[in-house]
This record gives sequence, C-alpha cells and structure tokens, in this order.
Amino acid sequence: MSVEDFRVLYEQHVGHVVTGNMKAALGDMVRENIPQVFDGIDTPREATKGFEIKDVRAEGDLMVGETVYDMGDRSIGLRSIWELHDGRWLAAKLENFTTGTDTNG
Repeated sequence: MSVEDFRVLYEQHVGHVVTGNMKAALGDMVRENIPQVFDGIDTPREATKGFEIKDVRAEGDLMVGETVYDMGDRSIGLRSIWELHDGRWLAAKLENFTTGTDTNG
C-alpha cells in the first residue's frame, strides 16, 4: 500500500474517532491487541471538538498516522501504528505524543 492509499484509510479511521463512532474505530484495530493497546494511553472516548492530522508515513513495513484531537478541555496527540493482517491494514499500537498545546505537560 502506498502512503497516499494509507492516508485515505487513516482519514476514514480518524473520522470515526472524531464523530465518536468508537465501534467503527475499534473495527480498524487488531482485535487481539484490544484492550491492552489502550493501557496507559489517553484517547478520545467521545466525539471531538476538532482535529488535525499531523503526519501520515511509512516506517519500514508499518504505516503510522498522527493526529491531534481537540477535546475542548485538552488536546490529545495520538499516534497509531498500523500493520498488515490477513491483507487488511489495522492499527496495532497506540502512543501519545506532545501536541505543543498541552496544559498538563
């Protein structure tokens, strides 16, 4: 998959998160990695006030997407690392990153 093709998939996934459609967002994830993928990670749990996709890139045989979600009271920088599983790209790992607008560190 090209980075451009992944961007389309990633934008669709981000759209699920932004609208609060967590069932669809979870459907884009490696099932056996849930729930440990969320352990210690700050993620949107409801519809967001806004978002900005910061980066979409390939890293070796992985794809990476980075988005800052505006939750109203705080911003969440969330990086998702995607792997190919049975011919389908799925998010396998989540990480937080500093947004530059964090008020808590």
